[in-house]
Amino acid sequence: MLTIKPTENLTGLTVSGDYWDLDDIIHAIYEVIGEEKRYFHYEGVRQRLLSFCLKMRQASKGEHHIDFVPNGMNKETKKKMNAIIPERNIYYGVNFLLPELVFAALALNDFISLYKQTINNSEWSIAVTSVRKFQALVADAIASFMTKEHYAAFLTRLHTKSPLFHQYATQYVDILNLEYLSLTKEERATHITSFALRFLTEDETYKVLIQQLLGVTSISKQSFHEVELTFKYPEEDTIVW
Repeated sequence: MLTIKPTENLTGLTVSGDYWDLDDIIHAIYEVIGEEKRYFHYEGVRQRLLSFCLKMRQASKGEHHIDFVPNGMNKETKKKMNAIIPERNIYYGVNFLLPELVFAALALNDFISLYKQTINNSEWSIAVTSVRKFQALVADAIASFMTKEHYAAFLTRLHTKSPLFHQYATQYVDILNLEYLSLTKEERATHITSFALRFLTEDETYKVLIQQLLGVTSISKQSFHEVELTFKYPEEDTIVW
């Protein structure tokens, strides 16, 4: 079963499950976001989601965390069945900085809408159902750090702002990642709401970023997502999760 839980120091969220859990959500996201350049104004967001999927694919190969999780089997049951069965399953896990994972969950809303409009409008879509479950797990993981009022405000803003990430400057995710990473554990606990809401508003930081990107793209004729900005992340093995 796919699970998403906050890390010990609230640095991020851990996505974990067995191989098939991770494989399922990866393929569901692939299905929903579509082929390259299908949705031109979402190409930067799509590439960010592909990087997210790549990290989960690495996790499914055991390149990040491996845990042995009780599966409900015990000695008495095995004796009754007269079978040799393991009592633990292998789960693979991977950590994501909290803004990164919140962005992925929110961005998938737009792709679900596009997918329903152009590919498959069935309420029985397995891909959409899998993605919705993933989004719900992310929401549940951050909801415990929000008051009921703040969570209601977050959901209201989420459901009234559509589309969310049309022609979005995904470099803003890096800005929020690094800003969030610089906080203490206590500060993170009290600012999770504001970081989630900042993806649903165009704050001053985002407006300044847009102006910088427009200055570059007006000369280079690039799209926003093609402009490479330098962001200095710490080595992952030095991050205290």
